[in-house]
Amino acid sequence: MYQGIDFQSVQKDLSDTRKADMAEGYYERLVELINDFDGELDQAHEVGMRLVSFGQTVQFHVEDLGFYNPGLIIFHGVQASGEKVQLMQHISQISFLLTAVKRLNPEQPKKRIGFNTQG
Repeated sequence: MYQGIDFQSVQKDLSDTRKADMAEGYYERLVELINDFDGELDQAHEVGMRLVSFGQTVQFHVEDLGFYNPGLIIFHGVQASGEKVQLMQHISQISFLLTAVKRLNPEQPKKRIGFNTQG
């Protein structure tokens, strides 16, 4: 018989580790990093994303993020022309550059990315 081992705590630690390696864990870290970047911008700018893996420059305004476990991150946004874009990328292939872009709707309040996860 084992004494002094809190099996519920061990099980929670294992669950947290699994979550960190899933899309959900990456999503949470990306939301934090994107919102930190946005926090450094003035009111005239918002977060843009420039993809660095398509051979040509693709840039869009980031509107939101999502995930689909075990390994997909989904970026929702709009190009400067107004066309909606959605990028689905595996967590092992994420590579992008965050950039400051002029806000498309400066008369509206800035929206935090991943607002559904905020408490």
